Formats: sequence, structure tokens, C-alpha cells
Amino acid sequence: MPELDPELEPDLVLRSTRVITPDGQRAASVAVSAAEGRILAVLPYDTGTHLRGVRTEDFGDDVLLPGLVDTHVHVNDPGRTDWEGFATATRAAAAGGVTTLVDMPLNSVPPTTSVEALEIKRNVARPAAHIDIGFWGGAIPGNTADLRPLHDAGVLGFKCFLLHSGVDEFPHLDPAGLKAALREIAGFGGLLIVHAEDPQLIDGAPPPSGPRYADFLASRPRAAENRAVEGLIDLARELGARVHILHLSSAESLPRIAAARREGVAITVETCPHFLTLTAEEVPDGATEFKCCPPIREAANQDALWRGLADGTIDCVVSDHSPCTADLKTDDFGQAWGGISSLQLGLPAVWTEARRRGHTVEDVVRWMSTAPAALVGLRRKGAIEAGRDADFAVLAPEETFTVDPAALHHRNQVTAYAGKTLHGVVRSTWLRGHKIADHGAPAGPTGRPLTGRLLERQPRA
Repeated sequence: MPELDPELEPDLVLRSTRVITPDGQRAASVAVSAAEGRILAVLPYDTGTHLRGVRTEDFGDDVLLPGLVDTHVHVNDPGRTDWEGFATATRAAAAGGVTTLVDMPLNSVPPTTSVEALEIKRNVARPAAHIDIGFWGGAIPGNTADLRPLHDAGVLGFKCFLLHSGVDEFPHLDPAGLKAALREIAGFGGLLIVHAEDPQLIDGAPPPSGPRYADFLASRPRAAENRAVEGLIDLARELGARVHILHLSSAESLPRIAAARREGVAITVETCPHFLTLTAEEVPDGATEFKCCPPIREAANQDALWRGLADGTIDCVVSDHSPCTADLKTDDFGQAWGGISSLQLGLPAVWTEARRRGHTVEDVVRWMSTAPAALVGLRRKGAIEAGRDADFAVLAPEETFTVDPAALHHRNQVTAYAGKTLHGVVRSTWLRGHKIADHGAPAGPTGRPLTGRLLERQPRA
């Protein structure tokens, strides 16, 4: 590791015997300019004791890792702020080690399908941001002409559905609309992210009704995901377009995705903590806090998802935090809102299962920080190295805690993880060199302006 350039003037040094860098885990001192919000250098561990007059924080054997980047969060603000909001979502994210989130275009009113709607959302988010926030745009019927202006205004990409989204103000694209939108997005080098379930196969499945989870699972068959993914691969190949598969649940799609990549098709894929840590076999009847679409599947399918992470077919792990008010989680799987709240718990949930399966903290960092940042082109995020934003989480990986919904900062304390004992306590979270969360509580001087910023798309390198 390099020595500190004498021309650099850090005002903060963070030390740990376990720092996760792009070259692996090592004992190091990280020199930071909090004034500039960036990392100046990653130095030998003992350097931190020799920089006189520089504030030093020593984390001992706790792990210093880059702040997580969660590219799949439904903040629902404005319009459904009683479900969630930028103030509560970003506070929960900070408590869980997340320093950057990307907000989904739907569930807010208006949805982010025009530049005017984007500005409304930005104006709501700006004064409430505890962490950095980027935005997805939406591709819906009739807004093809809005896609390039949204791209130019800084959205990180565009989301669409192939079937009903769950809210009427964000309708899905039919095959012709999907092709038209993807052709337009490919024309300016953008990214389309897709909720991939085939509507015909969903319509042909038995509709969900009542409290039995088995009935709900049967209503969202794996075949619906598999067929949708196949169609998207074909379309991405035909148009030379970039496509990202959201919240993959069916591991049966992984061989097709891997084969497409070998052909050079620009397709990426994510999965979510709940698919990696929860199984259909453990969902009690009536427990609709476990309801999401696509659904949590069986343990054997989960094992295959982990194999897809291990071999690199699955690129990243992001929350798909999709909260609602408690009254919408009735005990009827046909009527309850489909979404799992996990923004504050994603890191310990994934780490708990990852460590059990023999994976390392470095693996989790790659899946939950480095790869999501790369997906959306946020080149200052996702790693501890000189020039990056000084965004960090401090994790005690061997410590455990039991999830108490009342301790969550989400607006509504409804979670499928209630009562679970998880490994990995987030000690503190840092954004551009400023501590923003300390043992789960907001940190910093009272009255200090929030440090979160609104992010825009950066030109591709």
C-alpha cells in the first residue's frame, strides 16, 4: 500500500484490522478528506498513529467496508408517504449500512415517467435525504417520447413491467410497447430494468385466495419467470440493448442467462435478501409479511440461487424494499400488498446465510456494494480506494441480534424477519466522511443539515 502523498491533507483517518479493499481484506488506515467527502489513500495500518493532529477512529477488529449501494428501493414518496418516505427510508438505510439507494419510479404519485414528475420527486427527496439518492425512470405505455429527456435529466435507467404492476398509475408494457421502449433506450445507450413474469402464464395459473401460502406460490409459477427471461434475452440480442432482470426468484433461468452472456448478450441479473434467506417451507399460512412477487420459493431453489451468486451468474443482491401500511398486510394472500420491508436488515440477513454457506464478507461487499454501483455507473461508489466517496459501514460480523420490528426506522414496522437472530451488527455508517448512523441511531450534531445528495447519471467511461 502507498505512503500518504505529502500534498494530501486528511482531516480524518479510519483504522481497522479488517478493511475490505478491491485487493482483498487487510489491516489498513484509510485517510479521508471529510471536507471534500473523498478517500485520499488506503495506507498501512500503523500510519494512522503517526498523523499528528488528524482525528482518528480506530474500529479494532470490526470490519470497515464500503457503504452498501441498494439499487432497488420503493420509497413511495410523494403520494404514498404513509407507506414510506424519503426521511424514514434513508434513515433506515443508514442504520443498515446503506449509503446510496436508487428509488423506483412507481408507488409514488406521480410516478417518475416524465421530467416534470422527476423534478417533483427530487424536490420532495432533497430536504429529507440522510443518504445519497439516485432515481430510476419508468417506461409505460405512451411515454416513449419521455425516455430520452428523462435520460438527459439524469435518471440511471428505466423500469418496466410485463404484467400489472400492482398500481394503476404505472401500467405494464405489452410486447409491442416493450420492443418500442427498448429500441428507444438502446438508441441512447440506456439501461432497461424489468419485472420479468409472463402475464399469460400468470393469468393461466390458479388465482391466489385465502391464507394458504401454497396457493399463493402456485399462482406465480417459475415458468412465468423463465419464459419472460427467455423473451428478454431474445429481445436484448435482437436490439443490441442492455437489459437487467429484477428480483430473480426462479433459479431455473440461470443457465439461460449464463449462456446468453457467453454469446455477448448484455444482460445482468439481481436477486434479493428474502430469496436467499427465507424459504417457502417456513412461511406460515396467513403470514402475508412474506408475500412478494415473484414469490419466495422452496429451499432447493434457494440453494441454486446461491450457486448462481457463487459462479457470478447473479450480479448483485439488492433489497426490493417495498413497504406498505400494516392494514394492507391482511391474512389473505390474494388481497394483501405484495412487498417485503428489508432496507435496514439486508446486510445482516445476507451475511448470516452467506457465512453459513462458507462465503466471506468480501463476497457480500461485491454483491451488495461494488456490483450495484457498477450496474448504474456510480463510479465513486462501491469500493474503498483513493478517489472514491468516503462512504463506509462498520460491521461486527461475529455479533448477533434478534430482529425487533419496533427498532426499525422504516415508517411501518412490518417485516418478515421479526424474531430472527441474525449475524452482523452495523456499528456505524459514514457518508462522505461524516458519521450518519451510530449503533442504529442517527448521528451527527443536532441541527446539522442532512448530508445526503441527489445523484444523476454519469457518462459511461
